[in-house]
Amino acid sequence: MTPALPRTGIGVDVHAYDPDPAPDAVLHLAGLSWPGERPLAGHSDADVAAHAAADALLSASGLGDLGSNFGTAEPQWKGAAGTALLAEAARRVRAAGFAVGNVAVQVIGNRPRLGQRRAEAEAALSSAAGAPVTLSATTSDGLGLTGRGEGVAAVATALVVAVEG
Repeated sequence: MTPALPRTGIGVDVHAYDPDPAPDAVLHLAGLSWPGERPLAGHSDADVAAHAAADALLSASGLGDLGSNFGTAEPQWKGAAGTALLAEAARRVRAAGFAVGNVAVQVIGNRPRLGQRRAEAEAALSSAAGAPVTLSATTSDGLGLTGRGEGVAAVATALVVAVEG
């Protein structure tokens, strides 16, 4: 019997800052609320870290991508928390016969500074995924939409393994 080999997936998500945010709007990133930071625009809460993690899990398991699973044509996902999308993606991956090994997410943007809340963010994302999620951050040295301060991006990788039986 050949053992099941791990499968990897890559996920990417990018959102622009909301050009006309409501006065009480808050940035949602990496499963956390960031009061005082400019919010991102999106169909759901625009949490690029949680979305990229969900996208990577779906990709690794062959279930498609974020858009094919949680598209803007589906009203139940309007305004949904990124952690809810991540939890549902992880549930679908497990239902398809995979165990989730881990997810690594890198956020690309100038703001917010994630360092002081990294552990809190990893805990929120790990809780949603039901598996370890690690988080890192970088800037793009002034290049592209993230460098110009127009939005935030995230890239994630996920490892899943088919479960026998």
